[in-house]
Amino acid sequence: MIRKQELRHIRHKRLRKNLSGTADKPRLSFYKSITFVYAQLIDDTKGHTLLAASTKDKDVRGLIKEGSLKCINAGKELGTYFGKKMKEAGVAKCVFDRGGFQYHGVVKEFADAVRKEGVKF
Repeated sequence: MIRKQELRHIRHKRLRKNLSGTADKPRLSFYKSITFVYAQLIDDTKGHTLLAASTKDKDVRGLIKEGSLKCINAGKELGTYFGKKMKEAGVAKCVFDRGGFQYHGVVKEFADAVRKEGVKF
């Protein structure tokens, strides 16, 4: 019997075959654990992380008003914060890598919040 985590890894491998970030259009990698939500902006040609943020960061924790650090509100606040950081860094376009997670709930709220800040996927 295949576990949920193994299915997510299979979906992520299938996605990553066709997804790659460049200097012009870096990859926005999303991951959610049991307790936290993480986001990274990655240039795959050089293998460098350009930006990173998570709900562990003190700046983001101050924005989350209610609920846990993994709930939908936390994803929305992290997306808003990360979108602002991307605009400050001069990144207007990116490729969204949802990490094999289904596109609903926290993933959808995060992506919508980043888009509201003016970043194109």
